[in-house]
Amino acid sequence: MNLVFAIEDPLTEDVRSLLQTHLDFCHEVTPPEHSYALGVEKLRSPDIRVFTAREDEVLLGVGALKTLDPHHGELKSMHTAKAARGKGVGSGMVRHIIAYAKSLGMERVSLETGRHKPYLPARILYKNLGFEECPAFGEYELSEFNVCMTKILRS
Repeated sequence: MNLVFAIEDPLTEDVRSLLQTHLDFCHEVTPPEHSYALGVEKLRSPDIRVFTAREDEVLLGVGALKTLDPHHGELKSMHTAKAARGKGVGSGMVRHIIAYAKSLGMERVSLETGRHKPYLPARILYKNLGFEECPAFGEYELSEFNVCMTKILRS
């Protein structure tokens, strides 16, 4: 698979659609009071970069990096198109975002994801890429529905 990664406006039609699919999934499987997924408008914040993964110009995945402080970033809005799952899009996206975070001088990237079964593939992916469970960070509160993970970035 020859993926091309780029920073794109989340309002781009196909990007917006895949981000909406992600948001719909999160709201379908997680009670609203425990869902921290961001809508497209919130992803347009100046402290967030939305990344895309494309092959032959076809959008296969999205992910975002939110700057929490100059040394700490947060992985957000990770989603792979259904037809592209199991082909390395998600791991490629996480690696790309980590490389970008390192280029900014970040020393750590953290994330919040679901704890229950629909999120198991995501948790396995993050664990395989070196993320470990950690206490809640930022404004998150841990519950039976979520878990926080972090990865220390090495040069």
